[in-house]
Amino acid sequence: MSDVSLGTTDDAVTADSGAPLPLTGERTVPGIPEENYWFRRHEVVYRDLLARCAGREVLEAGSGEGYGANMIAAVAASVVGVDYDTSAVAHVRARYPRVRMLQGNLAELPIPDESVDVVVNFQVIEHLWDQPQFIRECVRVLRPGGELLISTPNRITFSPGRDTPLNPFHTRELNATELTELLVDAGFEVESMNGVHHGAPLRALDAKHGGSFIDAQIERALAGEPWPEDLTAEVAAVSTDDFEIKVDDIDASLDLLAIAVKPR
Repeated sequence: MSDVSLGTTDDAVTADSGAPLPLTGERTVPGIPEENYWFRRHEVVYRDLLARCAGREVLEAGSGEGYGANMIAAVAASVVGVDYDTSAVAHVRARYPRVRMLQGNLAELPIPDESVDVVVNFQVIEHLWDQPQFIRECVRVLRPGGELLISTPNRITFSPGRDTPLNPFHTRELNATELTELLVDAGFEVESMNGVHHGAPLRALDAKHGGSFIDAQIERALAGEPWPEDLTAEVAAVSTDDFEIKVDDIDASLDLLAIAVKPR
């Protein structure tokens, strides 16, 4: 995800057949066994925050493949998705008709002032060039008392000891202090800052694979060879229940999860 605009926010994008989007490394998609760990790591945040979207008007800024927006649509009064990518917009329109999908720039959201109750932005801000401008846009489109639900990889654990992100699709990664400052500077009040961690089953796989189940997957992906059957099976079996979201040990978390409120 980036905040580069393709120049349209209307409904003229041609819908595709709803076939799966290709896996490029920029976004996660469901239904791919070797990608299942990352998909479930994203999905757990949607699952745990669905209650905050219940009965409310929700914008997902950077909706990607659309599975999360569709989860939200099951409980929300309405869901609008915004993404810059033409193929993603067409895919969501074809596959998830409960989501009203717009194409646009996250630095200039195609949404009126104070028009939504919740903005969801999961695993997207690390892709944006102008993060402060995007957060200001979230303030603009939220009604007073509205909430921004935002997750992003924890820079401390995702790109340890580096000045530049390991992921070539990331522009700037954040730690908990940096994310808090970004939100507060834009005018939000941070209600909570939590972290996504491995639960017991994934900690056992970490131990089995020499300390890092993630590194074992990355090593095989970079090798460009078929994955061992046992590793494929382990990755395919990961569920959302294998992750924990908690406030403790925030600097050791895999991903950060903030709930920020626009003052009334």
